[in-house]
Amino acid sequence: MAGDLHEGRIVIVGASLAGLRAAETLREEGFTGSLTVVGDEPCPPYDRPPLSKQVLLGQVAADTTGLPMRRNPEAEWRLGVRATGLDPMGKRVLLADGDALPYDRLLIATGTRARPWPHPEEAALDGVFTLRTRDDAAGLAERLAAGPRRVLVIGAGFTGSEIASACRERGLEVTVTERGPAPLVGALGGTLAKLAAAMQRNHGVDLRCGVTVTALRGDGNGRFTGADLSDGSRVEADVCVVALGAVRNVEWLADSGLAAGPRGVACDAGCRAFNMYGIVTDDVFVAGDVSRFPHPLFGYQMLSLEHWGNAVAQAEVAAHNMVSPGPLRRPHLALPTFWSSQFGLNIKSVGVPTFSDHVVIAQGSLETRRLALVYGYQGRVTAAVTVDMAKSLEYYQHLIETAAPFPPASGAADRPLAAEIPVPSDVPDPKGLSHGPTVALTGYLPDRRLTMVQPAG
Repeated sequence: MAGDLHEGRIVIVGASLAGLRAAETLREEGFTGSLTVVGDEPCPPYDRPPLSKQVLLGQVAADTTGLPMRRNPEAEWRLGVRATGLDPMGKRVLLADGDALPYDRLLIATGTRARPWPHPEEAALDGVFTLRTRDDAAGLAERLAAGPRRVLVIGAGFTGSEIASACRERGLEVTVTERGPAPLVGALGGTLAKLAAAMQRNHGVDLRCGVTVTALRGDGNGRFTGADLSDGSRVEADVCVVALGAVRNVEWLADSGLAAGPRGVACDAGCRAFNMYGIVTDDVFVAGDVSRFPHPLFGYQMLSLEHWGNAVAQAEVAAHNMVSPGPLRRPHLALPTFWSSQFGLNIKSVGVPTFSDHVVIAQGSLETRRLALVYGYQGRVTAAVTVDMAKSLEYYQHLIETAAPFPPASGAADRPLAAEIPVPSDVPDPKGLSHGPTVALTGYLPDRRLTMVQPAG
């Protein structure tokens, strides 16, 4: 059986970080069959984190962000062509150019795309951007370098906040709008969101919370000139960046019978996709931002993560399991980790801060802007976030992995925690935010269909 699994045809749909690392791992694990990687962008895999940081600052060009290959995966690369459908009975991936790729095993790693501005004619105005692809970053960096009088950023999640930080570092005037009460609140809860709001304002950001943009305005020549807000005010700006979170690329799977929906493709801990009836498949695997997977440390809830480290770790587990018989398969149990650099702060996170009911400051303080915040849920440590204190994170990671009691015992802090009373973590419902959270707890159930169609025959 093991010999058979190292042969045959494997197709990977998605030519970004997860797709590349899976292809490399398949070869490292001894896969000798044919390997095809499909990607809708025409360029080879590239790194996305620099796009909202160094590229926008003009420190590196967008086309220099290619991902290094650990080894040549000896794959056939089908770049610049979109997957449009999946035929699970015929075991074929359908492509936009009319081709159909047969497979024995399939890895879905189609990731996400930027959520567009909902009004297409406004989104098409010259000067309105989203930031997800290399081309997006190149175009936006060029506009920022030209020195616009003001930049409007819609959404104060991590991407929106990093864009605002880059604008201020370039000396540009920037307005940030956020429907929720503060920046980053959807990812980190209320305590750190207050610090994030203070840092933005201290760095000269015109931060408007509790408001939405009701319309983007243009001149008679199709150029963006400003926006109307729900409080009746108007922002005059030359550039607008829509940072409303991500959309999972699952539309091509609509008729596949898989448990694919707005929150991603549901899979088991071994990265095997579920079908719409909750039955696990043996030949379709999922990895990266498009996946939803259960994690025992977080109540076996299905997690959706938009994290660099998760894409790598899950791709490696999926690839291993694609070429391994059942008893040798591994679970994907890596803890979510995340980092962001903005407004002079280095924010690092481990665990799932939104899976919490209380937080406590274990080290440092909000006043010094250097701290470690520990999150707990029903008496267990579930996450930690550090601000300019990254070396502490490994210690808290161990507490999460061992489901240590919350609040943490002495030794986890730089003073007796008895003096620090845990406060509610104040995580809002994502529906009330402009920005989509980069970590989402999506319950226990696959996305449900209203109509179920029995396969013919």
